[in-house]
Amino acid sequence: QVPLVESGGGLVQAGGSLRLSCTASIRTFSFYVMDWFRQAPGKEREFVADISTSGGTVHYADHVKGRFTISRDNAKNTVYLQMNNLKPDDTALYSCAARYETDSRHDYWGQGTQVTVSS
Repeated sequence: QVPLVESGGGLVQAGGSLRLSCTASIRTFSFYVMDWFRQAPGKEREFVADISTSGGTVHYADHVKGRFTISRDNAKNTVYLQMNNLKPDDTALYSCAARYETDSRHDYWGQGTQVTVSS
């Protein structure tokens, strides 16, 4: 069973919105900090956002602040990434990852969902 599965990607016009989901089959999902990363073709993977175990603390990369919102529902073992006012530069493969709060190493990664923003 794949531990993390992303969904919700697709093709959208600039200025549009998408909501990504990452559903975990990890029994201890609520123990993990959840991160979203993205990787565009020919570029390094970059951090997008993270959310604490309770959902009370979030962080965003500067390039998505004010446009993206991360949230989680521990009862559903799911973390979300609401993306508004999308730009062509947001085009990338978006992946979620799980880590313990005191660890920078991720225990689990999803396979990613493709987001393509047309101009």
